[in-house]
Amino acid sequence: MTPFFISVNQTPQTIIFELGYYFMFTIHEIANGLKEMVSEQKFVEAYQLLFSEDAESIDPLNTSGQPLKGLTTLLDREKDFLSRITAIHKITLSEPIIAGSYFTLSLKMSFEIQGQGHMEVEEICLYKVKDGKIISQQFFIG
Repeated sequence: MTPFFISVNQTPQTIIFELGYYFMFTIHEIANGLKEMVSEQKFVEAYQLLFSEDAESIDPLNTSGQPLKGLTTLLDREKDFLSRITAIHKITLSEPIIAGSYFTLSLKMSFEIQGQGHMEVEEICLYKVKDGKIISQQFFIG
C-alpha cells in the first residue's frame, strides 16, 4: 500500500475535494466550511465542494429577475465576477446561524473591481441545504 501524506495546511474538506470523493456534509459542516473557504478566498472551490449540481441562486444583481440554475451556471457567474476583481482588501463573515435546513451568513467585503474602482458590499446570505449539499442561495444586499 502506498503511503498517503497530507500537508499541514489541508483541511478535511480540501482533502476530500482534491481526492474527488463525494461526501455528505452536515449543515453545520457546510455552514462552517463555507465561512472558512470564503474567508480564504476559495470561492470557486466552495461551489465545487459544497453545492448541489442543481443548485440555484437568487441574486438581486442578476438583471434577468430569474434564479440562476445549475452548478455550471453558478460557477460561470462566479468566475466572471472574480475575473473583474483586481484586489480584495478585506472579507468579514459572521458566525453561521442555523435553523433546520437553512443557514445564514452576514458578509462584508471590500474590493476593487475593474472599471468601477473601490467597492464595499454588505449582505445577508441565505442558504438551503438538502442531502448534504447547498441547493439554493439568496443574497440580500444592504
